Amino acid sequence: MKKGQEAMRMIKLLSVLIVAIIAVSTVFGAIAVIGAGHRGVLLTWGKVEDKILPEGISIITPFMNQVVQMSAQTLKYQASASSASKDLQDVSTEVTLNYKIEPERVNWIYQNLGSDYENRIIQPAIQESVKASTAQFTAEELITKRPTVKANIESALRDRMLNYSLIMETVSITDFKFSPSFSQAIESKVTAQQLALKAENDLQRIRVEAEQAVAIAQGQANATIIKATSEAAAIKITGEALKNNPALVNLEYIKRWQGILPTTLIIGGETPSLILPVNPVNPMG
Repeated sequence: MKKGQEAMRMIKLLSVLIVAIIAVSTVFGAIAVIGAGHRGVLLTWGKVEDKILPEGISIITPFMNQVVQMSAQTLKYQASASSASKDLQDVSTEVTLNYKIEPERVNWIYQNLGSDYENRIIQPAIQESVKASTAQFTAEELITKRPTVKANIESALRDRMLNYSLIMETVSITDFKFSPSFSQAIESKVTAQQLALKAENDLQRIRVEAEQAVAIAQGQANATIIKATSEAAAIKITGEALKNNPALVNLEYIKRWQGILPTTLIIGGETPSLILPVNPVNPMG
């Protein structure tokens, strides 16, 4: 009798415990917590509902509803892309894409693309966009017109992603890489162009220096001519003055005389017959 009562009590206790567990599970199962930057896709017996659950707490029907969280934050995806240029050179590059899904379309994305949309949509979109863009330019133009090529890739990629409710934010493209032989050819061409430019600059510098030297020589020659002309004119003027005014000869003699009298007296005309010493008296002394 005692054992039967204890058994009944254990059964009741176990029943209460089970009911409590079910109640707690039901209460917690009726609450869906959506994390920051996420949206909740509401499923009813596996069917995607039109309703999208926002951040925070939402009430759902336990057991019948299920919630799948999808990030609406900016995500990063990186991929390598191989293509060919217009002149059939192999080209490879690394593309880094920042994107996010349209928050109002998470239920459509989950229903049609699933959670693996990066490999199913973004990766092929990058490959096709890069191939379509690089095919419009030669390998050399891919280097010289890099901003234009990048803009073309961005435009093509944006259009492809919008078809699937994926929003492209920014695209980063590393330098285009070519085959070793073509890279060597490009390097040789650039080196030749640089050498040609240096030679042209050197020739221009030599030409300028030569023109400067000619100008300097011409200037010096003109200065010499002007100086000689001036001196000749001065001599001519002086000669005319002396010719017209003989007294100036004595004046010029006096200017140049240093105050010393001659020490010898010569007598006799053109053929001297007598030379006498003279004791000079310095009038300045």
